[in-house]
Amino acid sequence: MNWMAFTPELTYVAMAAVFLGLSMAREDHRRDFHTALVFSAVGVGVSLASAGVTADLFAESYRVDLFSQVFKVLLACGFFLVVVLCNELSGVKRRLHPEFYLLLTTSTLALMLLVSSVHLLTIYVSLELSSYSLYVLVYLRKNRPRRESTVVHYFLIGASASAVMVFGIALLYGSTRTMYAVEMARVLPSVISQPAAAIGFVMTLAGFFFKLAVFPFHFWAPEVYEGAVNQLTTYIATASKAAAIALLVRLTALGDSSAALAQVLVVLSIVTMTVGNVSAIVQKDLKRLLAYSSVAHAGYVLIGILSMNPAGYAGAVFYSAALVTLKFTCFMVLVKVAADGANITVDELAGLHKRSPILALALMLSLFGLCGIPPTIGFIGKLLVFTAAVEKGYFTLVLIAMINVVISLYYYLLVLKAAYLTEPKAGLPPLPVSAGDRLLAGTLIVLIVGIGFYPDPVIQIARSAAAVLL
Repeated sequence: MNWMAFTPELTYVAMAAVFLGLSMAREDHRRDFHTALVFSAVGVGVSLASAGVTADLFAESYRVDLFSQVFKVLLACGFFLVVVLCNELSGVKRRLHPEFYLLLTTSTLALMLLVSSVHLLTIYVSLELSSYSLYVLVYLRKNRPRRESTVVHYFLIGASASAVMVFGIALLYGSTRTMYAVEMARVLPSVISQPAAAIGFVMTLAGFFFKLAVFPFHFWAPEVYEGAVNQLTTYIATASKAAAIALLVRLTALGDSSAALAQVLVVLSIVTMTVGNVSAIVQKDLKRLLAYSSVAHAGYVLIGILSMNPAGYAGAVFYSAALVTLKFTCFMVLVKVAADGANITVDELAGLHKRSPILALALMLSLFGLCGIPPTIGFIGKLLVFTAAVEKGYFTLVLIAMINVVISLYYYLLVLKAAYLTEPKAGLPPLPVSAGDRLLAGTLIVLIVGIGFYPDPVIQIARSAAAVLL
């Protein structure tokens, strides 16, 4: 076995072991943060260094290729950025900071395993490892009313989705006599007319759609976003979503262009983006608004996936990178405004352009990117997935998606109205923004606009990553 191909995963295993030791030491929480910062930066470097490695590991149940490595870089970057925000982890008791980093590392490791898995049991175990880490992480938030209720709901919904998925996997195995995704994709078209195979396929997809928060498996998202500590919500909205997109793209690319599957994805895409955008309009809590925004973006991603062509898959890969950048920028502003770790409403952004002009600018550009206004990375992402869908003849679907973009523009502008046009009820002091925070915000602004003006390098990486799937 080529252990060098497994280097990113081994790095996070070592990182988890370090935090396990720190959790038993019970010392200075600042040391925990700096340790996490250094290790997460090393993780980014290792992921970048192994980007060109290819291998089939563990009896060909684990595939390391450019597609998986691109997403591992995204996951490593997302983990590093979330750790940067943990400089003021006020929402978690200090004595539990090592456990917070340990579980966050474990979840990232599981997501890295997920994007390379091509065996259904490996996929299931990776999903469960990530999910159970997140269940405990949500519970770690202190002084949150109804915390237990939120965690129990999240656990019950997640466990139910997992039970449905594993039963579907069992039905698929009974119909195809294989657990390898490649072989199953080859055999499934000939047996899909059998009730067991059809039901198993639908039940398995349900588990994957839960992770991506696709309708009707999205009900957990607003409650968990609202109930989790702000830094964890950032992680769920960025790294976790990117891994879910990677899994769906890989599994869809393995099969033939099934007309029935495409029609199912069309319906799910339309309903998901519409429910997400319409529900976001009435939200006052900023995290709940961003949760429903994530649901809507899951619908947009499905447009690229259901195209089932190289352009669609490349668009979905690019869209993942765009979502990680844009969603992180939004939550970075939220974390800095809510310095005490509390949730904030949209109205509490009033006067942000005076309190911190650079954070207000970062928020404005990220929201413009999320609704697809040029020249931003978000506009390029939507352009790629919409173009791929039109090439496959889904003009009506793209038209509905454009209507949804207009709907999303309304509630994004409400947020910007609060930040730029609304005066706070009482005079608020300027936000304490450190030099490091300004550097981070400036870097994100450059990425959002710079890639919007010159997206070719990222598009080429996305196309190369998608090409290895076909």
